[in-house]
Amino acid sequence: MNDYVISPPPEVSIPVSGGKLFPVRRIFCVGRNYAAHAREMCANPDREPPFFFTKPADALVTAGADTPYPSATGNLHHEIELVVAIGQGGADISAGSALAHVFGYAVGIDLTRRDLQDEAKAQRRPWDMSKGFDASAPIGDIIPVSAAGHPASGRIALAVNHRLRQEGDLADQIWPVPEMIEALSCLVVLVPGDLIFTGTPDGVGALVRGDFVEGEIDGVGVLQTRIV
Repeated sequence: MNDYVISPPPEVSIPVSGGKLFPVRRIFCVGRNYAAHAREMCANPDREPPFFFTKPADALVTAGADTPYPSATGNLHHEIELVVAIGQGGADISAGSALAHVFGYAVGIDLTRRDLQDEAKAQRRPWDMSKGFDASAPIGDIIPVSAAGHPASGRIALAVNHRLRQEGDLADQIWPVPEMIEALSCLVVLVPGDLIFTGTPDGVGALVRGDFVEGEIDGVGVLQTRIV
């Protein structure tokens, strides 16, 4: 007997390299985790406690599908990011043990309605509608730790229509993955299926309909999508 008053939403999942699927529960994103990008956003790049925002799980765009240009913006920006997939949950996780909680990694793009974000900042309002809109999180296949290890350094880059826009190194992160997990797990209980977008290097910029976007992280993979 079905006791639901409406049909349950479909389960959100991401393909895993080599087969099978990774079910997604929540998406957390860390802001301003590269000093050059912090300066680009007119913020202080000094090392401060990380802050987080969220996207809904169904904001993901997987398997190289097209990404629709969102409504209510005239300034959609790309932000290439390493994504951490949590395979083992916990609270108050220490940085020293944090990597044992990681299932794998993926290439992700945090899409941002920059005009709405700028307005929200100016009025000291939440960023939700500038970050957590439909199809705001294209993501590539997850590479398990058993295949990729734990990438702490390596090139991270994004090109639009085959022209380089963003380029940096994972080693430039202000808060590396273990410390991000430690900080986030002090705020919420992490569970298997959680994702963490880990911030972007500088070079963020606008996208228009028809743009072909390609992100790449050494040892993790390539993500391709077209803005339609």
